[in-house]
Amino acid sequence: MPQFAILIYADESLHAVDAAAAELEENDRHAQDLSASGTMSLAYALTPRAQAVSIRRDGIEAGPFVPADQFVAGFYVVDAPDLAAAVAIAGRNPAVRTGTGGVEVRPVHSGGITT
Repeated sequence: MPQFAILIYADESLHAVDAAAAELEENDRHAQDLSASGTMSLAYALTPRAQAVSIRRDGIEAGPFVPADQFVAGFYVVDAPDLAAAVAIAGRNPAVRTGTGGVEVRPVHSGGITT
């Protein structure tokens, strides 16, 4: 079955070191629902952008690679029969209901886990 990456955009990641369980509850429930349905094959939440390190040809600096109001706060991969089905799955992500966030769906071309 085709795979689709769902990139979660937000103004900041909820997954700070000191994040309270209540702050993560809606997102965790969404992930549990996808996992229980067998739709989601992997998921990663990224830490807040203050913890990012950017590496370029001319050096290394603290902070995100691209300064922006929204950035990728996490991503997951779903198995879906087609793009329309993947978009329907992604539309249930809690970030879609925020005033500043949203998601992007992209077909996975190649890759996978290597050992």
